[in-house]
Amino acid sequence: MATPPEAQLFADVEAWAVHYISTDELAVKLAPPRPPQQFGTHVPRRIHGPGRPTQLRQAKRGERTPRLEALKDPHYRARTLHTFFHHELQAAELMCWALLAFSDAELEFRRGLLGICLDEIRHMNLYREHIEALGSSIGDFGVRDWFWRRVPACPTKLSFVSVMGMGLEAANLEYAADFAERFRLVGDETGAAIQERIANEELGHVSFATHWFKQWTGGCDFERWSLELPAPFSPWVMHGNPIAESARLRAGMSEAFVDALAAYVPSAKGRPIPNPSESA
Repeated sequence: MATPPEAQLFADVEAWAVHYISTDELAVKLAPPRPPQQFGTHVPRRIHGPGRPTQLRQAKRGERTPRLEALKDPHYRARTLHTFFHHELQAAELMCWALLAFSDAELEFRRGLLGICLDEIRHMNLYREHIEALGSSIGDFGVRDWFWRRVPACPTKLSFVSVMGMGLEAANLEYAADFAERFRLVGDETGAAIQERIANEELGHVSFATHWFKQWTGGCDFERWSLELPAPFSPWVMHGNPIAESARLRAGMSEAFVDALAAYVPSAKGRPIPNPSESA
């Protein structure tokens, strides 16, 4: 089979990943060239930040996810989805970040990271399409690189899957269901269906992370997972309420893990970091 023309632009997947992280073109973030099939052999490297299209401005102080009553207005529904769009963009970039930071990891693991990256890009476009259907555009609302300011602190591949897959993406199993209900209550069935579709697909991402956590540690132990979360991360911000117990079990988490997560209370030593679902 002939190599797709756009894949020929890059020597390997790692070169493609560098390009995706560093580009400041919104069109490329939304529809990058197809990645090549081959992975390279590279010394691990850590990219400290992404390229940002000029359309994506930093959110102003106090610019938060709207409350339920405000979601009756299409403008505020679009603003909420814009936040989720940016979460997906950061997730796509950070899968590329992990490809580079852990370029000496198992090939199967790196292939999985690439597949998840492409899923996140597809999710971005689902959000973009509905944002536009609601009368707004990408760039109409501010964003915060909340994930980028924290996830690159992960020192190992085990820490990365603990934070991204078993932490942030697992929490979205709860948040997506919550926002699907909110959108449905204000009559936006399309917006609700998008949330449900993305939550269903991210179940596979959580399963991927849980599989590798078990592979590398021999189990699904809550205390071991907690120790892999770099400060200021805490189990306190790694779930919504109520916990999607059934979904988490389907993703491979043990009952003991889910019960411990539900029962976790932060110590009095410090304030929990803000919840990403409340960030623009």
